[in-house]
Amino acid sequence: MGLLQEVFQQLVNGLALGSIYALIALGYTMVYGIAKLINFAHGDILMLGAFAGFFVLITASAATPILYIVSFVVAMAICAAIGVIMEKTCYKPLRNAPRMNALITAIGLSFFLENGARVFPPIGPNPKQFPTLANVNFNLFGVNISQVQIIVFIVSIGLMVLLNYIVNYTKVGKAMRAVSFDRGAAYLMGINVNRIISFTFAIGSALAAAAGILFSTAYPQVEPYMGIMPGIKAFVAAVLGGIGSIPGAMIGGFILGVAETLTKGFISSQLADAIAFGILIVILIVKPTGILGANVSEKV
Repeated sequence: MGLLQEVFQQLVNGLALGSIYALIALGYTMVYGIAKLINFAHGDILMLGAFAGFFVLITASAATPILYIVSFVVAMAICAAIGVIMEKTCYKPLRNAPRMNALITAIGLSFFLENGARVFPPIGPNPKQFPTLANVNFNLFGVNISQVQIIVFIVSIGLMVLLNYIVNYTKVGKAMRAVSFDRGAAYLMGINVNRIISFTFAIGSALAAAAGILFSTAYPQVEPYMGIMPGIKAFVAAVLGGIGSIPGAMIGGFILGVAETLTKGFISSQLADAIAFGILIVILIVKPTGILGANVSEKV
């Protein structure tokens, strides 16, 4: 394979990985934009979504496209409900507390979900093989594109387009933007702020569940701690794009995915994580608001 083909191959791999990061980052950025909270338990929602999909897929002897669609629907519905429960029970009581309280609660909730899954008998501590579709590769001008990568692209882009439509062209999306801009004014205008925040958690958690199934399809293994690293990298992607900005989260996810795969392909796979977190450090030094983030001063 020539150098140019190798570059294009790594770009395809990076865009597939970046689209998963973008889906997870959207949850971070939506919750931050609406509730001004960094939900560090978001990566663990990915894990729960992956296991929900896993339990649907093992009901049949072989994974089929129909069963995959069912697994997405079930996992997204379950995780949306979990996201709402998390918000109602853990975050809503702290809404008027110092922001550090909610941040520490998010970290504690993350540990609770990871270790709770570890001792929950149907999940357990040991990794499990995630059912996947038959491995089919397509060759386009010397660049291999797998069936899994095509599924990841289609599902991720479809969900991003759907989210963009909801936020920009629906009544609830207009309410979300109003709450994000000024929660007090939105309340005075008759918007049910509590319902909008719960809806935001539900949408973000559903996207994380979809990302969990896509991640497990690309890397076919599920275990209780699988959400930690993708969750942290998606947080880096959200910061890179400008946390609070939906287009920024998408751009940040793709940039991080491409940077990671190019590092693996041309430098060293052992440096991939270092590059990801190096990008975070550089962004925080050079442009703390991220690529599309607004320059707003606030006290954390």
